[in-house]
Amino acid sequence: MTDDRRTEDLLRELAPQVLGVLVRRFGDFATAEDAVQEALLAAATGWPGAGVPDNPRGWLIQVAYRRMVELIRAEQARRAREDLVARREPRDAHRVPPVDAHLDADRDDTLELFLLCCHPALSSASAIALTLRAVGGLTTAETARAFLVPESTMAQRISRAKQRIRESGTPLRLPAAAELPARLTSVRHVLYLVFTEGHVASAGDTLHRVDLAQEAIRLTRMLHTRLPGDSEVTGLLALMLLTEARAAARTGPSGELIPLAEQDRARWDPAAIAEGVALVTRALPRGPVGPYQVQAAIAALHDEAPTAAQTDWPQILALYQVLEQVSASPVVALNRAVATAMVHGPEAGLSALAALDGEARLAGHHRLPAARAHLYEMAGDHERAVHQYRCAAGLTASLPEQRYLLMRAARLA
Repeated sequence: MTDDRRTEDLLRELAPQVLGVLVRRFGDFATAEDAVQEALLAAATGWPGAGVPDNPRGWLIQVAYRRMVELIRAEQARRAREDLVARREPRDAHRVPPVDAHLDADRDDTLELFLLCCHPALSSASAIALTLRAVGGLTTAETARAFLVPESTMAQRISRAKQRIRESGTPLRLPAAAELPARLTSVRHVLYLVFTEGHVASAGDTLHRVDLAQEAIRLTRMLHTRLPGDSEVTGLLALMLLTEARAAARTGPSGELIPLAEQDRARWDPAAIAEGVALVTRALPRGPVGPYQVQAAIAALHDEAPTAAQTDWPQILALYQVLEQVSASPVVALNRAVATAMVHGPEAGLSALAALDGEARLAGHHRLPAARAHLYEMAGDHERAVHQYRCAAGLTASLPEQRYLLMRAARLA
């Protein structure tokens, strides 16, 4: 690994810690983030020549703190915000502290930042953007590229999110005990959405966004370190690792999609599988059992099968039935229908899919006709399978998925 890459990784790791110190001290998320970004820029340009300081975290905190003071003073002068700031901050908050001042800099505010970024006032899209920017250390441009939107659009989304947090007056602290479970549910959901977009990009000519999937795993691992006793965080990390373990085998030389049953399992990552299995094995007995643990258990059964034919489909079907009890959704019902077909035959699976025809949340989505096409193909009804494959291809914005579905249709026509 090059020195520049090591510096980049170090700065990404330290960014949320430095941001947490400033937000906790000043209570101004937006300005604190600007100050941290400038400190990171100073480090990125200065450290390669001067060397990494003995205490890089402390160096960043001091530089960011001084810049924060400058930004606040400039904003006060420009917009006469003395009254608002006086209500929110201690009397000496704007004085640059001496180098040896105690800022409680050793405290890790990562969990608090997660909870702040996943504020209930924010939409999922805004929470994802803010989490990647503040906790993940991605730039606005990187976040925009991750979700295939213009940088200006993403900048507006992040700005609105920070404005909502500012207006809410929420301080950087853990919510009350009664509020914490719901807020953690939001954090887990945001991380799951980030990973899902990375694992199967919803649009574009690339099936797999490696950078986004790996960032989701990194952030979830960070959260797991802070909350090792949270069985659902553990389950979520296990699910990501077990799913991402198949990444190398999911596409061919030209980027074409390779379905699970046809993948070369020798290309799967055994270390990721072993870690994921160990995590979910530890999490399940702790309880309470949640959707991420159940999904991880399903992924583990797929990953541990030596061949597609040796997959334990009866156990997978049983787990999908459990998943429907703890977290029912149309997508879970669709996956359960496919598992039903693998255990009881395609006609049983098609019957289960028929119950989803009126489901509004699947209207216009390619998953339902794609699943139906697969089951018609299993049943030998090639004419209906071709029609459904073509229908599904017309509904997806992912070019690799579209090509795969059209290829299946052409093969059967």
